[in-house]
Amino acid sequence: MAHDVTRLGFLIMCAAAAAACSGSPRSSDAQVASTADQPSAAAIPASRKTAITEAVARVAPSVVTVQTEAVQRVAADPFDALFGGRSGTQTSAGLGTGFVLKPDGVIVTNAHVIAGATRISVMFRDGTTYPATVVGTDETNDLAVLRVKASKLPVAPVGDSDNLLVGEWAIAIGNPYGFMLGNAEPSVTAGVISGVGRNLVARGEGPSAYFDMIQTDASINPGNSGGPLVSATGEVIGVNSSIYSTSGGGSIGLGFAIPINRARRVADDLLAHGRVQRPWIGVRLEAPRTDNPRDAISRGAIVASVTPGSPAERAGLRPRDVITRVRTHPVRNRFDWDAALLDLRVGERVPLVVRRGGAEVTVDVAIADLPEVGAPKVQVLREMELVTLTPAIRAERGVRSAQGALIYRASERITAQLGMAPGDVIVMINRTPVTSAEDVSRALDYYAGRGLIRVFYEHEGQIYPTDFWIP
Repeated sequence: MAHDVTRLGFLIMCAAAAAACSGSPRSSDAQVASTADQPSAAAIPASRKTAITEAVARVAPSVVTVQTEAVQRVAADPFDALFGGRSGTQTSAGLGTGFVLKPDGVIVTNAHVIAGATRISVMFRDGTTYPATVVGTDETNDLAVLRVKASKLPVAPVGDSDNLLVGEWAIAIGNPYGFMLGNAEPSVTAGVISGVGRNLVARGEGPSAYFDMIQTDASINPGNSGGPLVSATGEVIGVNSSIYSTSGGGSIGLGFAIPINRARRVADDLLAHGRVQRPWIGVRLEAPRTDNPRDAISRGAIVASVTPGSPAERAGLRPRDVITRVRTHPVRNRFDWDAALLDLRVGERVPLVVRRGGAEVTVDVAIADLPEVGAPKVQVLREMELVTLTPAIRAERGVRSAQGALIYRASERITAQLGMAPGDVIVMINRTPVTSAEDVSRALDYYAGRGLIRVFYEHEGQIYPTDFWIP
């Protein structure tokens, strides 16, 4: 498994974990908040106890190490091939962090921590290990829910991520570098909330966007992914997800976490439906035709098109409307709009404020579930003809992406519902880069029935995401 993404890196240390993945449960019902290696409370002077130590004591028992194994097929050694050698398999190990959300064995971690895993187990701080199954994943929010067969597990106290203060204490708990540190006891780093509502667009290998994130300078190091970000009151306020690094290395003081309020909504959807209900109203926003990030931030959320028959059309939204507010949240650009969508719930009605011809207009929009591509995956491919991007095609069409699959033909339904049109170039599906037309076929086949599919495509020099389901 490859867990490293340039610049906005999801970093997992894979050393020395393969043997640990084969462990069996030592206790299925034990309360695993072991304190055998800790000094007794009576022996510690009260002057040494701080808000941080108290917060860690509340949350640390619920933190687990997530261990993964992935079996990959590899080609035979060239020398062996001369004597009839065949391709074989190779097992790779990965490590991350998670925490207990419900006492009956529900655990939250990052989607990228378990991506591609064929075997998953979790280990508590006292070494107790359980095999885990995947309840569901949401790659858009980089969240996954696991389940172990256990009860009465220590649960992480959950706070409110909607009222965070920039400058207040923040504590990251996790397992940096895994068992290289010698045991399963989680590590703790402390800092402050550096910012809220951060919208991130990666500039590394392939497009990737993360919206409405919590920024902290509490060190998030390799292996911390999926662990809790904790407030000074001892409540989980976020799920540590990413590190911003100029070299692909460790933390440089720019760490990001998914707000816990969103993580809880995602977990509830996965537990109830097996997938995340994705809010959709049927508008597509304009993007600036420039690489200058200031233009993207200051342009505004301008409606480029409204899908016929969509909730947006029924509410009266029009092209050239500028969305300025969702409920009480200001919308300054298309990134703010994508962030606002993540916090809406399917089935509710939401007031949107738009600027139209110099006046502000308020419209109520019914939030719908993202429409499925309601056909078997082979028919999805029949609705698009793709060709592998070549240097000649790039030059002829002025494509900026170095690799991908050019859409030669697309049905009206694909264009109307997903926004992709002939001439666009598919460059990534979920977090898998596309290098050929065949990659698209394989990726759609793999993700069909597994949950949300997010396709990144280039349109007129800009990268856009579009989401859909294949049942």
